[in-house]
Amino acid sequence: MNLKNIENKTRFLGIYEKAINNKFSWEEKIDIAKKAGYDFIEFSVDESDERLARLDWSDETINSLRMLLIKKDFYFNSMCLSAHRKFPFGSKNPETRAKALEIMEKALILAKKLGIRIIQIAAYDVYYEKSNSKTKEYFIKGMNKCAELAQKYSISLAFETMDTPFAGTISKCLSFLKNINYPNFYIYPDLGNLNQFTKDIANEIYLGREKIVAFHFKDTTKNKFKEVEWGKGSVNFVKSLREVKKNKLNVPFLIEMWSKNDPNENIENNIKLLKEAKEFYLQQWKRAKGE
Repeated sequence: MNLKNIENKTRFLGIYEKAINNKFSWEEKIDIAKKAGYDFIEFSVDESDERLARLDWSDETINSLRMLLIKKDFYFNSMCLSAHRKFPFGSKNPETRAKALEIMEKALILAKKLGIRIIQIAAYDVYYEKSNSKTKEYFIKGMNKCAELAQKYSISLAFETMDTPFAGTISKCLSFLKNINYPNFYIYPDLGNLNQFTKDIANEIYLGREKIVAFHFKDTTKNKFKEVEWGKGSVNFVKSLREVKKNKLNVPFLIEMWSKNDPNENIENNIKLLKEAKEFYLQQWKRAKGE
């Protein structure tokens, strides 16, 4: 990345990989993100077989992608590791918990090889099972093991504030971190989720200010946490961004949105959608700064 661009920026802005049509190649995805004005892509490893298979990529495949990033003067700042929805650390099944840890170590190795510094953890004890005190206990034990592994690979982990009450707020995530005594574990708040689980955004951001490494930016409603049209949800972006500024959090922002993966979509249309999202984001910052 051009050093002059770095000096002129207040914070980096990234785009979620799933905002780009899955039919495009990595080269096309990077070109789309760059042409739309983004600084990085957040790499995805979710519960689908296709993306789980990335954990077993050959060194040849990984090196090819790394060389492409260098050629394009681009990077992956973070990895969204949501595969643990299917294989949760809080599961009552010991084989599932073992699989969760295996996924974690493979993700850390892949992140290391791709130059990714932060892995965002979905803070669910369980997702498809019923949560209770035992699943929470298993979850905390698993997170301690993850943190220990992450130290081995010099990678930071960060809890996302989620779309469930279990970890919908920064303060909930901080309570988990008290039981995970490792310095390499942080918080990656999702402003869309956070706004639905607290009315005190100011206090939440203030409490987490020393542990926040980045923010997700999306709109939500009380009953819908994905694919809400910009400005049609109930997220108070202006208030949230004012608190980010007030607490001097000069961290990256990641716009989270989802492509419809239309097989007939062209590159120009995908760029247009990403540009519109960026424009909405910048408008909220102008309002937050009173411009």
